Amino acid sequence: MNANQIINMIMRMVMRKAVNKGLDAGLDKIAGRGKTRDEMTPEERQQARAGKQAAKRARQGMKIARRAGRM
Repeated sequence: MNANQIINMIMRMVMRKAVNKGLDAGLDKIAGRGKTRDEMTPEERQQARAGKQAAKRARQGMKIARRAGRM
């Protein structure tokens, strides 16, 4: 391995971690919109719960896609 390959490998690792953190932060932002649990009506709580579950599934799907992309 020459120096260029090592630098490229390290840069790919850093960029992958940065992109993954950005995706996770974005999904968390979408799922956690606004009110506290006490301020929500039962319908809003149910909708928030569904949003969190959807975000969790999206996060799992992204993880699987990242694994598949490495192969």
